[in-house]
Amino acid sequence: MVIYRNEPLRIEKGTTFLDVARTVQKDYDAPIILAKIGQRLIELNKEIPADEEQQEREMTFITTKERDGHRTYERGATMMFLRAMRRVFGKRIVLLRVEYSIGDALYFSVSVKDDAGVVSDDIPEERIAEVKATMERYVRENDEFIKTRQPTEKVVQLFARYGMTDKQRLFHYRRSSVANVYRLGNYEDYFYGYMPPTTGHINVFDLKKAVGGILLVLPKRSEPEKPGSPVVPEKLFATMRQTNIWGENIGVSTVAALNDAISRGEGRDMILASEAYQEHLIGEAARRIKQENRRIVMIAGPSSSGKTTFSHRLSIQLNNVGLKAHPIACDNYYLRRELAPKDENGEYDFECLEALDVELFNRQMTALLRGESVRIPTYNFKTGAPDYTSDPLRIRNDDVLVIEGIHCLNDKLSYAVRPEDKFKIYISALTALNIDEHNRVSTTDNREIRRMVRDAKTRGFSASETILRWNSVRHGEERHIFPYQEDADIMFNSASLYELAVLKIFAEPLLFSIPDDSPAYPEAKRLLKFLEYFLGLSPEDVPCNSIVREFIGGSVFPVG
Repeated sequence: MVIYRNEPLRIEKGTTFLDVARTVQKDYDAPIILAKIGQRLIELNKEIPADEEQQEREMTFITTKERDGHRTYERGATMMFLRAMRRVFGKRIVLLRVEYSIGDALYFSVSVKDDAGVVSDDIPEERIAEVKATMERYVRENDEFIKTRQPTEKVVQLFARYGMTDKQRLFHYRRSSVANVYRLGNYEDYFYGYMPPTTGHINVFDLKKAVGGILLVLPKRSEPEKPGSPVVPEKLFATMRQTNIWGENIGVSTVAALNDAISRGEGRDMILASEAYQEHLIGEAARRIKQENRRIVMIAGPSSSGKTTFSHRLSIQLNNVGLKAHPIACDNYYLRRELAPKDENGEYDFECLEALDVELFNRQMTALLRGESVRIPTYNFKTGAPDYTSDPLRIRNDDVLVIEGIHCLNDKLSYAVRPEDKFKIYISALTALNIDEHNRVSTTDNREIRRMVRDAKTRGFSASETILRWNSVRHGEERHIFPYQEDADIMFNSASLYELAVLKIFAEPLLFSIPDDSPAYPEAKRLLKFLEYFLGLSPEDVPCNSIVREFIGGSVFPVG
């Protein structure tokens, strides 16, 4: 017997987790897609083990509302889409590659040949509808995702047969002699992570035409029963495409290409190229701020996006174009702790706008823009109160205030400042690399690893604490940051092509320290597998003003 919700369950031999999931689905508010024994994730197609030690551990289930469940749904939908594309276009496919997540969708770059052999990425709507109809047929047929464990050499031959050159190059760096391959009907592929049991579990999706490809629209985690929004955030999309094009231009668009460069001894070149590209973009932003005569720069972005380092580097570039920059952190405007609002659990909510003294912020910003002298508060996090011990600040007509904080794109924060005086910047680590043709590197994973390394180095938090807090962090971002990202004048991508190869060196020991009975263990195991794809790169060549230094230490800026 196994334990489910503190009650023993009698399990007959040969019973799968899917069999049990069907009987307990009524206990959950979203579709079940994975099982869990103790802290170990298990695909539903597997039989429940007869081992006594395993049976004494608690069985739970993961739904599509949860992070691991949503990722599993995404992988299943991706494989269905790839199979349907092969079915509809066959050997006419020239390019079929997942690039990144955009809004509620995955963006695939696609190009195919027409009857005359002409290659185009302008896929007709009727052909996209045909692909969608094929996917819907797969849902009705309820085909099983079948996992097989095969010798790595044989898997590489499979990639060659399908023309998956990125996977071939990636597996050159694989140490294991075996690999998991999934089969769906007559289509086989390799995926990083777990799969759903059947195509019947992937019944909510949509396909939309996009510039240069197709959007696979998936449900939101919070609303798994309906497709998400097909609306593409245009500025975010343009920023990600710009970064991808740059990566392709220098020949590093996949993890395999990065590993190739590192193995050839070109790691330093990758670091210098990435840093030069970012510095060029920061300089362009400074020149635009001067040309448009903006007086106050508002910088916002999600956790671990590098806001602090970026604000300092932008200030230097503003100085270079003849403007004197004054960096100010919104955190200094926190209310006294006893006045701070509380969340539904009775805990202080320091992420909501109401936690800031918005009235004081507006009085001081408008006074500064009028040329008056102002004493900016410095919030003392130990006492929970602002200090007014700094020297008074007065700015001239060619001075610029550089404000950094999670609410900076929300006009409610700076309601008294004229729109023509504000220049808004959204910053995030929008990862340009892909693992291979069909497995993307998640921007969220990049930021989580950044934060984990920084938390351990400068804030005294363990990797497990960072992982367990991450869902709450993401929830705050979705409420306070992402809704305003398209209001930015520009977007800045703070991700560097090389950084995960550097972060790997710091993150792996932290992740290995998490015991297998910790609630953080499944995520630690997943991230460790993810980092296996990268060759390590020494941090010694990372410049002291790099955004990466904000997380690994050694920054020339006060970023602790």
